[in-house]
This record gives sequence, C-alpha cells and structure tokens, in this order.
Amino acid sequence: MNKLLNFQNVKLVIFDFDGVFTDNKVITSENGNESVICWRSDGIGLSRIVKLGVKVAIVSTESNAVVSVRASKLKIPCFQNVENKAIIVDEICDKWKVDLKKTMFVGNDINDIPALEKVGFPVGVADSYPEIYPHIIYKTKKNGGYGAVREICDLLYNSVNI
Repeated sequence: MNKLLNFQNVKLVIFDFDGVFTDNKVITSENGNESVICWRSDGIGLSRIVKLGVKVAIVSTESNAVVSVRASKLKIPCFQNVENKAIIVDEICDKWKVDLKKTMFVGNDINDIPALEKVGFPVGVADSYPEIYPHIIYKTKKNGGYGAVREICDLLYNSVNI
C-alpha cells in the first residue's frame, strides 16, 4: 500500500460519499432531517482536477438529499441508491469512455469493495475499515471528512503540475 503510483494516468475519480466526503457521522433532527459536515476545501481541490480534464463522480449506496445538495454545489454528477457499486462504475466508464485502468475509486467500507476491485487505482481513506485494505493500493493520510478528498485531488493535480 502507498507504493509509488503514476497518478497522472488517472482520468476519472469516483468517490463514495459517506465516510469519504464526511466523517461518517450523521445528525438527525427530531423531524428526521439529516445533516452532515463536509470539508470545505474539497471543492477547491475538485475544481482544480476538473480543470485538468479529470472527470469526477459521487456514488452512494444511500439515497439522501444531503448527497444531492453537496454534489450539486460542487457541480459533480452523483449516483445514489446504488446496491452494487461495481456495476455503476462500469456504466460510468462506458458512458464517459474512460478505461477502468485509468479510473480511481475512493472508498472506506466493505460496500465499496466491488468497485475497488474493478478500477486501476483503488484508494481508501485513512480511517477506512480494515476489510478494504487488501483491495486498495493507496491509503490517504487524512481521514474521511477531514480533507481526504482534497488530499487525493492535490496528489492528482501535483502529479501533472510538477
């Protein structure tokens, strides 16, 4: 894990949401409304790699308005209520004409394993569940919700702009 990688080959990054953009916590009001906290500077990192031509998407097992609102603000396509993330990864790569070998998936939990096994660059955040370790080639230094997305974006950006 965390061996030298050629990140400049990455043309698409697909992120899980809960536990990657967030710290995996949820605040639920008495009315059932959910809120999460995201790392604000992730947006700057994402915009920098998009300007380089890297495509970005969010894939989530849950269907939640919070994900839609955050994705919309970041101008990122999001796919929700996804049972098998490997299938949607295939569909995205096919639709956007990106080779799976040039695709990165960033996850944190066991429901991400099928997608991690599909791509050329499987990545976990620092506080990922250990069950995904055999399926990733890189683990961030930052935890989910605490700059892990920005860290990935900066690695990609800096690999092109050295």
